[in-house]
Amino acid sequence: MIYRFRVILDNDTDEDVFRDLEIKETDTLEDLHNAITQSFGFDGTEMASFYASDEQWNQGEEISLFDLSEDASVKLMNETSINSMVYEMQPKLIYVYDFFNLWTFFVELAEIVDEVDGNTYPNLIFSKGQIPDVAPEKFFESEDLDDYNEFEDDLDIDDYENLDFDENWN
Repeated sequence: MIYRFRVILDNDTDEDVFRDLEIKETDTLEDLHNAITQSFGFDGTEMASFYASDEQWNQGEEISLFDLSEDASVKLMNETSINSMVYEMQPKLIYVYDFFNLWTFFVELAEIVDEVDGNTYPNLIFSKGQIPDVAPEKFFESEDLDDYNEFEDDLDIDDYENLDFDENWN
């Protein structure tokens, strides 16, 4: 079977930027990574990760391009088939490319179709919009709060009786 994905750049501009891609369901997430980077004009040499996502685009389990962990516990793109992470009941992924610039994309399974003899996959089937020269800025929740104070918790650090730990722990 062939998975048709819509890959949408997460940006706050007026112009929509997305690509529609076809890829075999048994290909790996690394194959999908390569198709995405090529379709958006990236060279593909930067770090990248996919993240499982729910219906509200909340970030879940990470599947990384490279394992940089000390205990080799990271799930890797080249060992993970697309159909093990994406299917009709779980159609969404988040893709982050270049961790310094944080190019962020929403990847959604749009359709599952039969393979067409003579077609090569992955296949770019539609392109809309041009990727900007720089990655769109990301704003985090605390940046939106003008009067946010991380120390505003009504705790007196000199009041050892009520801090809920033993001050002589060592």
